[in-house]
Amino acid sequence: MENLIFSLNATVPIFLLMVLGFFFRRVGLFDENYVEKTNRFVFQAALPMLLFSDLAVEDFRTAWDGRFVGFCFVGTVGCILFSVLLSWLLGSRALQGEFVQASYRSSAAILGIAFIRNIYGDSGMAPLMIIGTVPLYNVMAVVVLSLMKPGGELNRKQIGKTLRGIVTNPILLGIAAGLLWSVAGLPMPVILEKTVGNMAALATPLGLMAMGAAFDGKKAFAMVRPALVCSLLKLVGFAAVLLPLAVWMGFREEALVAILVMAGSATTVSCYVMARNMGHEGVLTSSVVMMTTFLSAFTLTGWLFVLKTLGLI
Repeated sequence: MENLIFSLNATVPIFLLMVLGFFFRRVGLFDENYVEKTNRFVFQAALPMLLFSDLAVEDFRTAWDGRFVGFCFVGTVGCILFSVLLSWLLGSRALQGEFVQASYRSSAAILGIAFIRNIYGDSGMAPLMIIGTVPLYNVMAVVVLSLMKPGGELNRKQIGKTLRGIVTNPILLGIAAGLLWSVAGLPMPVILEKTVGNMAALATPLGLMAMGAAFDGKKAFAMVRPALVCSLLKLVGFAAVLLPLAVWMGFREEALVAILVMAGSATTVSCYVMARNMGHEGVLTSSVVMMTTFLSAFTLTGWLFVLKTLGLI
């Protein structure tokens, strides 16, 4: 019972914030324009501040773990390759690109950081996990969505644009700034610490409520069968393979929770935006985003319960 309570304490508060966002949208406190701007604010300002504040006060030489970053990178590559192979069973070339992207691309920033902070009080290994996965997420999304559609071909201009986007990605810039501050050994003045801290405190609640406000139950059932297969792969399949491997390699506590987020958290909402911008219909993607967002409340609680019961976190 103690382990179940631990798991529920880690997951329920997060999803209650999402439920509040959904409720606020329905009663008119949030509208589509507000949700869009809030998502942009969280991504471009609050989350980078949060990552910067956590890393700037760390000893980078102690915090860096190349083995962990490598595991995240290789694990993500494996997930992408398996998704590509499985996508050929769909029988519809038009759906392949959406299926692959939605199956491997996690909500590593907003949802992932929220989970780890809720358990450990800071972002822990999440920044290192983001370094190992997010650039790969973006590059492979362009390749997959370009090639896996009728008449699809690799668009060099689009790839160049995405690579520039990675270099100027606010989340990665926040991580880089925090790491540089840590390596330089700069002190954190009280005024700066409190200002950055207040800004960072907005990231999790605003991001989660905006995610909940964007939920549309009708879209979640638009393509039930392929969306369900993709969702099960995203929430259960990859985690069932990568978590035992991570345990075997000796990862525990925050590192293991970060790997759980990478392998088994909800599909990020940015998948839909990218799919639409690259000429795909987007219905399958939006269905998977909605399904995984809802179902992850149960699957992540279950995974945490298993890890806690085994004494791994």
